[in-house]
Amino acid sequence: MNKVFSSLVIALIGGISALAFNHFLQNNSHAEAQRLINERIPVKFAGNTAPLSGNAPDFILAAEMSVHGVVHVKTLVSGNRNYDPFFDYFFGSPYRNSPSQPTASGSGVIISEDGYIVTNNHVIANAEKVEVVLNDKREYPATVIGRDPNTDLALLKVDAKGLPFIYYGNSDNVRVGEWALAVGNPFSLTSTVTAGIISAKGRNINILNEKFAIESFIQTDAAVNPGNSGGALVNSKGELIGINAAIASNTGSYSGYSFAIPVNIVRKVVADLLEYGDVQRAFIGVVLEDLDAKLANKKGISNIQGVYVSGLNAGGAAEESGIQPGDVILKVQENSVNNLPELQEQIGRYRPGDKVDITISRDGKEKVIPVTLKNKNGDTRLIRYSESVANELGAEFEQLSEKERSSLRLENGVKVSKIKDGKLRRIGIREGFIITHIGDKPVANLEDITNALKSERRGMLIEGIYPNGTRAYYGLGI
Repeated sequence: MNKVFSSLVIALIGGISALAFNHFLQNNSHAEAQRLINERIPVKFAGNTAPLSGNAPDFILAAEMSVHGVVHVKTLVSGNRNYDPFFDYFFGSPYRNSPSQPTASGSGVIISEDGYIVTNNHVIANAEKVEVVLNDKREYPATVIGRDPNTDLALLKVDAKGLPFIYYGNSDNVRVGEWALAVGNPFSLTSTVTAGIISAKGRNINILNEKFAIESFIQTDAAVNPGNSGGALVNSKGELIGINAAIASNTGSYSGYSFAIPVNIVRKVVADLLEYGDVQRAFIGVVLEDLDAKLANKKGISNIQGVYVSGLNAGGAAEESGIQPGDVILKVQENSVNNLPELQEQIGRYRPGDKVDITISRDGKEKVIPVTLKNKNGDTRLIRYSESVANELGAEFEQLSEKERSSLRLENGVKVSKIKDGKLRRIGIREGFIITHIGDKPVANLEDITNALKSERRGMLIEGIYPNGTRAYYGLGI
């Protein structure tokens, strides 16, 4: 009995001790929690090593610097034309007498005080007449100086001075995560500004259906809608970093992703159009593949960086410089490239004949190789627009002699002296054909042909006569 009693006493003392100790811990925990609440210990976001300022980004200055430099671009088709059997055949005679009507609406960016404006090629591609409306509501007719379907850019000119313009920035310095503004005319709502961040760079979305297309878009989540095409993407300083061109959407309206052409490409295209009338496209002469884990494993490459050279074009710039199949291109000059669009963007900034340093990796070792870039014909010549047009049409032209003009009773005309493989052969034109008109524009020399092709954006009618007096009309699609 004594042993039982002793055990009960010990158990009772232990239970009381445990309860007392637990009560003590609870009181201390409550006191600690109360201390934490009262002292308001500072908190911060995970991974943020800098103190929070509490200041939101200020876009007022950037908006004020850019909104006046963006214009509303309106394109029209005029139905009042001269007799045109090509269009009559497809659209009927009522088409000729239909009133002028807008066919597209977009935006443009003023890049000089004397009226040069950049927009998208797809904004003006089918236009016979282009007008721009400034932010202060002034309206001007615009001339198409040149266009480049490969980059979806076009250059316009209005006859005005002292216009507000947007300064070029540097798209190489754009970083993913930084703020940007999209300025344009969505749904014809003029001077609209939206904000977002740079989501990605070097995006290829396969939207340009051109053989030598360059797609290395800046992706942003700033809201862009139909009508924003050709408008400005600017940084927080108000500098132009891109021309808005496309959206990714299942509905046709903004769904969270928009794409802009980097301004460094814009600068080069504009300079070429002004100086040569055509874009001087340079080529490195390689067959490329994006380097991923699967290809790297197959080729025994340890570092998955750069663009893989799977082949060379015979006589191309890369072959002549010593680049080999199996090399991995890491840089163009000092700019790193990690996919095909980035490489195309970098090379697309240069002209044939330019020398660039290409950094490659071969057998795990880096090497810098100087490369002299070439044009699509395999040489380093710069080709002016008139020569480019002649090559595209596949023909050689010559002026009419006084005797030919007199015998055929012509006031003007240009003879097709030689037919090669090209557009004119495909539509049925034969050697000796004398082009007198393109559309309703008379043709007296090769420059008239090139100017007519610049201004025509749809199908066009080529009118002329053969030396035997037979008149002929040919429809040429663009």
